[in-house]
Amino acid sequence: MNLKSRIEVLARLGDHLRKKDEYLEALMHRASFKNAWFTIENQKEAVAAIADNLLRREKLETWLQRYEIPEETAPKTVGIVMAGNIPLVGFHDLLCVFAAGHRALVKLSEKDPYLLPYLLQLMAGFDKRAEAYFSIAEQLGGFDAVIATGSNNSARYFEAYFGKYPHIIRRNRNGVAVLSGEESPEELHELGKDVFQYFGLGCRNVSKAYVPVNYDFEPLLEALHEYRQAVLHTRYKNNFDYNYALHVLNKEKFKANGCIILREDPSLQSRIASLHYEFYDNPEEIERELENRSEEIQCVVARKGFLRRPVFPFGKAQQPELWDYPDGVDTMNFLLKL
Repeated sequence: MNLKSRIEVLARLGDHLRKKDEYLEALMHRASFKNAWFTIENQKEAVAAIADNLLRREKLETWLQRYEIPEETAPKTVGIVMAGNIPLVGFHDLLCVFAAGHRALVKLSEKDPYLLPYLLQLMAGFDKRAEAYFSIAEQLGGFDAVIATGSNNSARYFEAYFGKYPHIIRRNRNGVAVLSGEESPEELHELGKDVFQYFGLGCRNVSKAYVPVNYDFEPLLEALHEYRQAVLHTRYKNNFDYNYALHVLNKEKFKANGCIILREDPSLQSRIASLHYEFYDNPEEIERELENRSEEIQCVVARKGFLRRPVFPFGKAQQPELWDYPDGVDTMNFLLKL
């Protein structure tokens, strides 16, 4: 398939996902039964974000014009180890491999085994030739390069096993928010999406907020309370109750509003149902902090213009564009050099 044909398949997949698909909805119910964190709402949000941000023809064409993609290539086999923290989290890697003209050998996460195979089935239905570009395997073998995503612990194993191949290995990262103290109630409400979407399990979710000295937390707590429906989810509620009791027993200082716990902590990674915060004196100080910890940060949300670095608007952390590469590593550039 040439590049035009591959773009056509991806665009048709996007068109299909923007319509009602009863079979896909049935798979979502199956997935939610297997993995309680994958609620129907969360799965629909993930599919909608893929369809709207990654699979629109004009966006695909604009994105791929940045690269010199040869019409005729000798396809390489790229192993992809999928994470399973949020639904379809590895789809962007798969899309890049296909767009580059390579074959994807996919190791699915046991937490997310149903949705992706169906999307691949749809693509093969749009163009039979696409079927040759994808395969799913229990164990990876016979690959030329690897893209693997996991925890810091699993990344050590990935390094040992895949280190001799061209590779991209991703570790734990988190989203952070930088607040000026002048945010409107609407902006703080949008920030709640970045905190609560997918129950905070994604690497792009905001798990740490930097706030100015003497910050008034009441407007933030009120805005985040609008997402209190999260505690209706049994697993989320169990985590909230456990963390709350732990802080009380340890006589630690914290703030809570019934659905999330705010605690001063230098770590960027917070527990489920928790949000860390840290004070800063001036924007220059926080710029240095973000630069020093760039290897731990997946994305930054803030008011446009408040920081010199690129940021995501409040509420958009989980809606990356095609060119917003995980860890800042240009996946397409990596693939085109194979």
